[in-house]
Amino acid sequence: MATTESTKSAVTPIKRPADPYIWGVYILLCVISLIETYSASSREVAMSGVYMPIVRHAVFLLLGAGIVMALQRIPYQRIIRWIPWYALITFILLIWAQFFGRNLNEAQRAVYILGVSIQPAEMAKLGVVLLMAWIMAKNQEPKGVRTRGLVLSSACILMFGVFVFQQGLTNTILLMSINLSMVIISGTQWRKFLALFFVYIALAGAYWVLKPDAKSSQSGQASTEAFTSTATKREGTQANRIKRWLGWGDTLELYEKPITDENAQEMYSRLAQANGGVTGVLPGNSRESVELPLAFSDYVYSIIVEDLGLVGGIVVLVLYLWLFSRAGYIAQRCNRALPALLIMGCAVFVVLQALFHMAINVGVFPVSGQPLPLISKGGTSILVISMAFGVMLSVSSSAAMDGNKKESRAELSILPDDMAGANLGQITKD
Repeated sequence: MATTESTKSAVTPIKRPADPYIWGVYILLCVISLIETYSASSREVAMSGVYMPIVRHAVFLLLGAGIVMALQRIPYQRIIRWIPWYALITFILLIWAQFFGRNLNEAQRAVYILGVSIQPAEMAKLGVVLLMAWIMAKNQEPKGVRTRGLVLSSACILMFGVFVFQQGLTNTILLMSINLSMVIISGTQWRKFLALFFVYIALAGAYWVLKPDAKSSQSGQASTEAFTSTATKREGTQANRIKRWLGWGDTLELYEKPITDENAQEMYSRLAQANGGVTGVLPGNSRESVELPLAFSDYVYSIIVEDLGLVGGIVVLVLYLWLFSRAGYIAQRCNRALPALLIMGCAVFVVLQALFHMAINVGVFPVSGQPLPLISKGGTSILVISMAFGVMLSVSSSAAMDGNKKESRAELSILPDDMAGANLGQITKD
């Protein structure tokens, strides 16, 4: 024991500057967030004054920046100790929100703790990423992740997915997409990936065919009745949105359709993008932010395109893709699988959510609530995305890279033995 302790004390801990490119993306997104969410907050300005909407949003961005600065200073080997606890707390909050949460936009989404509103579905996205990286790292083998690891990680997705489904169909699809992406990133064989993919397809098909008719359900408990009523209404909303997206029964072109309560979101979002053209009308001159429901959150990308035009929309897209590219570069240099899975999992989560938001705004996906990471308003989302950036920066500053033996000894002195598998996708420098 004494020999082990003396050996560990002789190892110099890894400490390098956090990746400046990831920091740069974070800062640029925060700046865009301050400008564009204020431009999209016409309704809030009318109700609560000129400065209050931007002050509240700025406070959450500052709290998020504090989280990023704190996490980047903590070695990722210490952060992983808290992953099971974070996932457990998130799962408990999801269950609580499902039965006793506050109803927002036809779904029970929010939990109030000491007067503070928390949306567990946003926490769950990061929770499943960290938990999958933790499980996959514990089940590494020379050919990728063991079948046991894939089964456990997929089971976690399904457990979380059941409770986030009623809060938004795209939340469950996002979790499954993250899971499939991390299976590829972990270097697992394609046959296992395809098997998992078809399992998800089969489960989705079985749900739509066999889902119970909640309208005929009878219950004597008030909480169960409320849950059933909300679930029924939510399922009807999802079905109608998918039908409109597929164009079933439509004989009119989009520009010929009248604007109704049902299609107001997609219609005003398209009008905003059309009004922006190539170069935009500049921030503060948005015409559609007054009309567009949830312009400052679920449809902020439409306001960005209106304000900054096609050019601005492409710049925002490139920022997220740049983040993914940078995370991939760092992951390829990591000596161990765990830090590679952590940084890529967090990057996939942030970038996929951004792509889902953009796809909904431009009509590639059916209407569904999905915030644009770090730009849309929403305290829980901003803080969770900031945690993801903090984890990525922690990996960039404390993971052993490029086959460096001295760094590897320092890394292994802290890393649990069962999570020390080699990174199969490592590309070392000559």
